[in-house]
Amino acid sequence: MEMICAIAELESNRQPLAMGCDKKTNLITIGIMQVAPKVAEWIVREEDYLLFPVEEDPDILYKPFVNVYFGAAYLRWLSNFDGKIRTEEFVVRAYSGGTKKVNHKSTLPYWKRYLQVKECYLSRKQFDGPSPIEAPTFPTSPVSPSKGFDLYWDSRVSSEDMEHMWNHLDVFKEWIKSKEIRGKVRFSCNKEKKPYLSRVELRAIAEIIVSKYFSTRGINPTVLCALADVVSMRFIDGNETSTGLMGIDYSTAFWLYKEMGYRAYRVDYIEDLTNPFVSMYFGAAYLAWLSEYEGRERSLQFIFHAYISGPKNVHLEETCPKWLKFEQILARYERTKRKIEFAR
Repeated sequence: MEMICAIAELESNRQPLAMGCDKKTNLITIGIMQVAPKVAEWIVREEDYLLFPVEEDPDILYKPFVNVYFGAAYLRWLSNFDGKIRTEEFVVRAYSGGTKKVNHKSTLPYWKRYLQVKECYLSRKQFDGPSPIEAPTFPTSPVSPSKGFDLYWDSRVSSEDMEHMWNHLDVFKEWIKSKEIRGKVRFSCNKEKKPYLSRVELRAIAEIIVSKYFSTRGINPTVLCALADVVSMRFIDGNETSTGLMGIDYSTAFWLYKEMGYRAYRVDYIEDLTNPFVSMYFGAAYLAWLSEYEGRERSLQFIFHAYISGPKNVHLEETCPKWLKFEQILARYERTKRKIEFAR
């Protein structure tokens, strides 16, 4: 994140409408990170970054979200140039002058200025709290104005997933009791009209997602339910600090989708994460990744703390009220599960 901010500062002084031109090559660069349209088109064509149609409309590079998207994509490509893990200095100097001038004296002043600017951002960051979930960062998704604000299941969830819900015995009983009808199932709402899931609905989604996509990963659906209760209190839009049912932000979901191969659901817009199935899917994917963090089998306590604060901020020796709350909620879900299994 600091790298992107520092480079944006150096390239354009954070000016979204900035435009530059290399006098020797006549290469035009655009926007807050001074991305060349030709480079952006190459990234789309060769690296499969398909979120924005830059080939059809190069002027979208003036939009900060789009420009940072391609700037970050180019930085990521440079970080593994020629199949080798590259240093920060290599990446920054290559961004400035190209890979052939990484060791040339012409890119050295840029590197030194970068270090100074980056230090300023790091000094600011010490006053900020950790993000709810730590994972490789990626630009925030643009907002889709037509999605994410409906109070009906069928307007957010696919017909296939709705069919799975209707086929879930406990959900079927609950929805019939509340006189829901196919095609127009209402979310429960609190006094402020914020939609949330019942515990029956939450458990059903967790069970469906695990059985369809994570049956071999040893993920317990009740753990996902308890996490959702702690992170979002089962509100499908999330809360003030996190997005969606499972608190997965767009950057984490996109990283899981793009880099880790979890592609059962698309995440084109941040509002996609207010679909409870999408949020549950990427929450389960992140849980699976954390369970084997750094190649080691991790305890549930580690996974919980890493999910909440990031894997680098785990301190198991400290007492955490959220962990105690999680244990209590998890025990309640486990008791409910046993009662249901016994009744059947």
